[in-house]
Amino acid sequence: MSVKQILTTGHPALRVKAKKIKRVDPAIVKLIDDLLETMHAANGLGLAAPQIGVSLRVLVIEIPEDKDDPHSGERVVLCNPEVINAEGEQVGEEGCLSIPGYVGIIRRAKKVTVKGLNRKGKEVRVKGEGLLARALQHEIDHLDGILFTDRLEKPGDLFRINEQHEREAVFPNAGERKQRASAPMIA
Repeated sequence: MSVKQILTTGHPALRVKAKKIKRVDPAIVKLIDDLLETMHAANGLGLAAPQIGVSLRVLVIEIPEDKDDPHSGERVVLCNPEVINAEGEQVGEEGCLSIPGYVGIIRRAKKVTVKGLNRKGKEVRVKGEGLLARALQHEIDHLDGILFTDRLEKPGDLFRINEQHEREAVFPNAGERKQRASAPMIA
């Protein structure tokens, strides 16, 4: 396992649709371990293989401990993930390790069911709601070359995070000026 460099916005690898894996072999298991270690080192809650320059459909998520979250502490590892059901709607802040210093207000499905392969190569289904649903959709977007900024509905929904962890409007005439940021850095 090793900590890898996380690519940031502007890097062309972030805009490429990742390839499906054929099977979970030792190289994929090592990739999963590298993703987990890199995500932890960056204090993120999710990371997709393209973010470390590997164009394969592999993602990891670990939901932080929170007594109010039914998915608290849950770890998800998925290869070739595919959303097979989405319900409801949630609107909330998202951050991304590949877009450091920014958060955005993003609309996502409230609940999702995703199928894919786990680290042992077995097909699994993951049901998530709230933060886990948001993280699953965010990471799958990375596998399709999509960044959260592509999902902004208006310019006023993008904020810069300052040193005091307050958000400042990137486009000040489009909405609020400052507010304490609460978005998790999904990845």
